[in-house]
Amino acid sequence: MDNAVLLDVQGVRKTFPRPDGGELLVLDDVNLRIADGEIVGLLGRSGSGKSTLLRLIAGLSRPAGGRVSYLGTVVDGPPPGIAIVFQSFALFPWLTVLENVEIGLEALGLPQPETRRRALEAIDLIGLDGFESAYPRELSGGMRQRVGFARALVVHPNILLMDEPFSALDVLTAETVRTDFLDLWSDGKLPIKGVVLVTHNIEEAVQMCDRILLFSTNPGRIIGEIAVDLPQPRDRLDPSFRALVDRIYIAMTARQEEAQRHLARLDRLPGIGIDTILSEVSTNLLSGLLERLAGAPYNGSADLPVIASALHMEVDDLFPVAETLQMLRFVEIEGGDIKLTEAGTEFADAETDLRKQLFGRNLLLHVPLAGHIRRILDERTHHTAPKGRFLDELEDHMTPDAAEQTLRAVTSWARYGEAFAYDDQKQTFSLENPA
Repeated sequence: MDNAVLLDVQGVRKTFPRPDGGELLVLDDVNLRIADGEIVGLLGRSGSGKSTLLRLIAGLSRPAGGRVSYLGTVVDGPPPGIAIVFQSFALFPWLTVLENVEIGLEALGLPQPETRRRALEAIDLIGLDGFESAYPRELSGGMRQRVGFARALVVHPNILLMDEPFSALDVLTAETVRTDFLDLWSDGKLPIKGVVLVTHNIEEAVQMCDRILLFSTNPGRIIGEIAVDLPQPRDRLDPSFRALVDRIYIAMTARQEEAQRHLARLDRLPGIGIDTILSEVSTNLLSGLLERLAGAPYNGSADLPVIASALHMEVDDLFPVAETLQMLRFVEIEGGDIKLTEAGTEFADAETDLRKQLFGRNLLLHVPLAGHIRRILDERTHHTAPKGRFLDELEDHMTPDAAEQTLRAVTSWARYGEAFAYDDQKQTFSLENPA
């Protein structure tokens, strides 16, 4: 196999302007190479900058620092030879399947007979022969995504970029489209030399990729690389496959393990402060996972990949729940395992009123923003404070959207734990509900 370098990303940094005039750092010092004949996965949580990196590679955006080179030439616009498939299909609803595929060739200025021939070949290749005259509304989600693949492949790119191309599909359809793509790739029938796959699905990455690059968040950095040496086709039930999935879960939770081992004197996780972006996780999900862990067959401890599979949850679904429970000290995460703490066991066994008390107590103790809001309310004679006061503080450290999300999260948790109240009409926090 020719191991020529198709793509070279060196020291890439990407920022976006903040409303206050500052900058939000999204990607920092990202380095990667894509060689001829390999599928490379970019795996990480939503918000880790994976899709932003894909746009830089595709020439749809420019880096604030570093460079992206394709076949030795710096990318400063969409280069011929790189195509992209999006999660949302991105089809024109007023065009037929054939017309949607043909439009991918318009920029090449090919004669109409050649355009028609290549479009029909691409449609046949991805298994939609017979649907040339159908409109997108007549197709299933899987068929629409196949049209997206055909439109990308029809230009005969060297590199195919795939931005979570299966995430909008149901589980069975995604598996079928994914398997068909891998079969075509393994048989050498695809007119491409390399693939970059953005995903947050660990099993999908292990099933498809030759190498997996793990991304951190805030900002996005590559924190690890894992080679996948398993032969294709890969069996999800094979012990080697499961061991690799476990290894990735451990790698993606390693930073939290380190924090857990170095608890500060005030019993706060390092890095968790008032300026920490919080995920909006419902208390129903938090309670549900604690109950599931407490019951059989887990009895207080579970392997993260195993419980994720049992609950049909992906990284973006499970990790925010697990991390929030760890922040609240209801669970510990170590070595790819999640286990109940004493407080977590007490919560799982308690009745509703006691659960709310336990939750409120741990919220004020271990989530600094919640404790900060409660202290402000306690100190004021009227025990009220406007929402804007806390938004302004948060926006010094994060985007306005992230500040709103963080405040919504802590407000929901505080209401459940009766730590403080919030009146949305008045945009005001108060101590009306708490004793």
